Amino acid sequence: MPDRSVNVTIALPLADELHDTIRTTDRRLNVTALTRAQRRVYRDGRPLWAGYPEPPRAEDESEEEARERLRPILRETEVLLTNPIVPDDIVERAPALKWLQLTSAGVDRLLDAPVVQSHVTVTTASGIHAVPISEYVIGAMLAFAKGLPRALRSQQERIWRPYWPDELEEKTVGVLGMGAIGARVVELAKALGMRVLAMRRSVERRTTGAQAGFPAADEMLPPSELRHLLEESDYVVVALPLTNESRGLIGEPQLRAMKPSAIIVNIGRGAIIDEQALVQALKEGRIAGAALDVFQQEPLSGESELWGLENVIVTPHISGGTPRYMERAVALFCDNLRRYLADEPLRNVVDPARGY
Repeated sequence: MPDRSVNVTIALPLADELHDTIRTTDRRLNVTALTRAQRRVYRDGRPLWAGYPEPPRAEDESEEEARERLRPILRETEVLLTNPIVPDDIVERAPALKWLQLTSAGVDRLLDAPVVQSHVTVTTASGIHAVPISEYVIGAMLAFAKGLPRALRSQQERIWRPYWPDELEEKTVGVLGMGAIGARVVELAKALGMRVLAMRRSVERRTTGAQAGFPAADEMLPPSELRHLLEESDYVVVALPLTNESRGLIGEPQLRAMKPSAIIVNIGRGAIIDEQALVQALKEGRIAGAALDVFQQEPLSGESELWGLENVIVTPHISGGTPRYMERAVALFCDNLRRYLADEPLRNVVDPARGY
């Protein structure tokens, strides 16, 4: 890349030390952090997800002042760091924009957005969630194995109800999706002595994990062997992105293939599982339980039957949350900045045709 300045705009709240980390990545960077009011105008007033809280500060300028000052900033922006709330008209508002870095891993909600379909390169934060989400998965499996939902109910009722808990060692876990999250789940599960089956899109035939490059997996399976994975697994972990292929992947036939004692954990996307079919399977005891962090509609409606099922753990899409979230997102962004300045391939470039 020529020795010229590159205008970088930060469109989300970051700690001062993270701003400094970005600014000191390279002397050619001209970094502008939007003010609180400018950020609100940028996202057209839409509220932020809880993972991107605005600091509780006094307003720094009026909405009209913010709007006027934001126009020239966006007009000169070449690189944009943003949360997933991206304006539909960002390409028009930022005609010099060449690269947009998201702080989210999933891009399914933006696939039809004009910016993804434009000349602008879009990258995600895929990979930064592997630690918190894999810990969530293991925690959910342990919670069911040790009977923690029933123990908490007994505690709330102040009733002493002894029961016989289970263990994870020698149980079988089936992991759907072997990106950064799925791969780490496999490693942690193996460390607990579990038998590990994993399904990966690019695998063409059943093979060992070692042969497929994932030594912690006992078996690697192609998508065509999903039924075998479901029949064998005591725990099924959905760690897939939402694509045309994965939407509705787990429906009534797949749930019927699972063991009556099996638990399903979904940290991928809600639409991968037929939610009504899942509710019926849980109510009828065709599977033993579910830990769900994602849903077809979010927030989950108060009318959903999932709230009242004793064999379900419901969490509000927080499995990727961690105090280190932005630290990891900025580290990835800075690595991509160095690549961008060196004309090297960026990490996590979105391919609209693949859906991620």
